[in-house]
Amino acid sequence: MYDVLKIREDFPILQREIYGRPLVYLDNAATTQKPLCVLDAMREEYLNVNANVHRGVHYLSQQATDLHEAARETVRAFINAKKTEEIVFTRGTTEAINLVASTFCESQMQEGDEVLVTDMEHHSNIVPWQLQAEKRGIVVKHASIDDEGYLDISNLKSQISDRTKLLSIAHVSNVLGTINPVKQLVKMAHERGIPVLVDGAQSTPHMKVDVQDLDCDFFAFSGHKMYGPTGIGVLYGKEEWLEKLPPYQGGGEMIDKVSWEKTTFERLPFKFEAGTPDYVATHGLATAIKYLNRVGLDSVEAYEKELTRYCMEQMESIADIRIFGPRLSSLGSEFSVHKDAVVSFLVGDIHHLDMGTLLDRLGIAVRTGHHCAHPLMDRLGVTGTVRASFALYNTKEEVDTLVEGIHRVSKMF
Repeated sequence: MYDVLKIREDFPILQREIYGRPLVYLDNAATTQKPLCVLDAMREEYLNVNANVHRGVHYLSQQATDLHEAARETVRAFINAKKTEEIVFTRGTTEAINLVASTFCESQMQEGDEVLVTDMEHHSNIVPWQLQAEKRGIVVKHASIDDEGYLDISNLKSQISDRTKLLSIAHVSNVLGTINPVKQLVKMAHERGIPVLVDGAQSTPHMKVDVQDLDCDFFAFSGHKMYGPTGIGVLYGKEEWLEKLPPYQGGGEMIDKVSWEKTTFERLPFKFEAGTPDYVATHGLATAIKYLNRVGLDSVEAYEKELTRYCMEQMESIADIRIFGPRLSSLGSEFSVHKDAVVSFLVGDIHHLDMGTLLDRLGIAVRTGHHCAHPLMDRLGVTGTVRASFALYNTKEEVDTLVEGIHRVSKMF
């Protein structure tokens, strides 16, 4: 286990005061804070290595290209992809899923074919498929969850038909913290010849991911949720699938030869990277990955699971609280298998916005609302929740402050 107080020194923003109180930042599922090493690496590149990547013969361009492609190798190793050709840089998880939705539906699906998602998906894994349904007449089906927030696997199996062409599923729910059994689901889908896309936005910051072990066909994640810059993300795709899919956007970088008669496209992964990439952000992402590796993802996972369990235990002292997702009483020794670093809750009839606003006045930053998961809110029968989400720099003392804050707000009502 690492020294969390030492870790916090890498994040100067955590020393801020909000309304005269120490900042307690518990909105990490939305975005994490950035360590100094990431900010320093990006500043250094802008100051000393700034030049457009690829095809430049001058020194700065070649140096920037080296950093950019080294970042691709860092990402490849981080998720254990076979080849760097399977690593496509995007603006984030949302663009990565849109890329697959657009190109997969265009080349692999016909009217009436089906994509299967779940009731716990983020909007970024729902709306792209709905847009394709409107354009191409595909069908979007959704598997249900049970009352405790687990995926109903038997229901998912029953939804699969001969027209099912893709399963697209969150690794971890951004609301419930439920960890889905992705490896099991991939195996089940592959037995039916169905490829699988995994939304890894909420898993990569908290646990080791091995895409070869999962055997998923596509995997998407974002830099800003794992201590890296905003506006950068990754789509992993098995080489055989990326070869089958057409380009997502056209322009510079993704072409081999352009003529009025015919345009041919670059090899992987550049076929999917039209235009100038955010080469400084890719370097920042690689620096964030190296930071996580230095801390040790096994240690991060163990620490955050302990913190999440502690939070759920302390919240049991709050009258009329409802915690959404897997319950502490049923998790038992399986806590680390099924629950990630998110606790979503409501207290009595206090509106989530009121709770979040008043906690903010106490210096506590939480997220309120539907968390880009309207269908899940409908399934839970609420308009929104309050969400506390943890990172490697949070402490038990901050959890105590949160719980004390909830008690204080509850008394006001």
